[in-house]
Amino acid sequence: MRRAAEEADRQGFAALVVAPSPDLRYLCGYDPMPLERPTLLVLRPGADPRMLVPELERLLAASAPGGRIVDLVGWTDGHDPYDAAARMLPPEGRIGVGDRMWAAHLIGLQAVVPGARFEPASRVLSRLRAVKDDEELAALRRAGRAADETFRQILTARFQGRREEEVAADLADLLVANGHTSADFTIVASGANAASPHHEPGGRTILPRDAVVMDFGGELAGYYSDTSRTVVVGEGPEGFREVYDLVHEAQEAAFRAVQPGVAAQDVDAAARRIIAEAGYGDRFIHRTGHGIGLEVHEDPYIVRGNDSRLDVGTTFSIEPGIYLEGRFGVRIEDIVAVTADGADRFNRSTRDLQVVD
Repeated sequence: MRRAAEEADRQGFAALVVAPSPDLRYLCGYDPMPLERPTLLVLRPGADPRMLVPELERLLAASAPGGRIVDLVGWTDGHDPYDAAARMLPPEGRIGVGDRMWAAHLIGLQAVVPGARFEPASRVLSRLRAVKDDEELAALRRAGRAADETFRQILTARFQGRREEEVAADLADLLVANGHTSADFTIVASGANAASPHHEPGGRTILPRDAVVMDFGGELAGYYSDTSRTVVVGEGPEGFREVYDLVHEAQEAAFRAVQPGVAAQDVDAAARRIIAEAGYGDRFIHRTGHGIGLEVHEDPYIVRGNDSRLDVGTTFSIEPGIYLEGRFGVRIEDIVAVTADGADRFNRSTRDLQVVD
């Protein structure tokens, strides 16, 4: 919280206001449900942190890790919480608000502090959260190892003749069995469905020669895994091996491009160049990666136009893909962390093409 307030001051913000969200959990360890009753953490340069909380949740907030160092300001039903919030905020200047704040709460704040200009607090908080400390890196490594074991085990299952949704259910069960608290997503896309990056697994039966893209992950000790692997049932469709090898090469090129101080868009360009030079540039239809931590998708985004520099401890996915509509798709994804001399992969499961039954 102190570092956030100091950074807010450097960027010219008079205050930050954070509602229930991963930002609030990161800052003070408090993780209530986002509800119609506003809970608002207020950070101001040179001042102690304060948090507006519904009175019925005061004891819950006080028991959080940051509860002992945050001044809790309660409000009760029947009173206007935004009037109470106004007394905690500067009457004018730039106020950063968390990206996950409900629009209703922001509108309420705007009404009671008309002299202020409200802007995204992510300009401050995203950069702080992007660089992980040792405990966070360890948590992400554990999540990555659990996802790797899940992939190893799913390779022993039968694919041919089963529905996508059945394999997806197996992935979810394995994620939990290998230590995840929850399985948050299990994409299983076979045949022509593999050309849809966010395909929802359904009743399609997996057939011989199908490519199958699996993208799966979940939460483990508060931090997330996210892994993609593409397998093939038997020989594979015409042209599949060429495309797979290109994606594999592009993923490796992006990994080698990671260095402290490198722009995020340069990592994207390293993967995109390989695919474009082979004639598939228009079939790589998404960014190369996204940050990961308390959320599956967070800063930094590894995409053209993002010239922010990568710092040691930054974690993100590298997941190039090629998608041939009506035929098949290929995606390979690992989570990596920037180190002093390059990058460290948190996913160590094989990226060589695996043939499944």
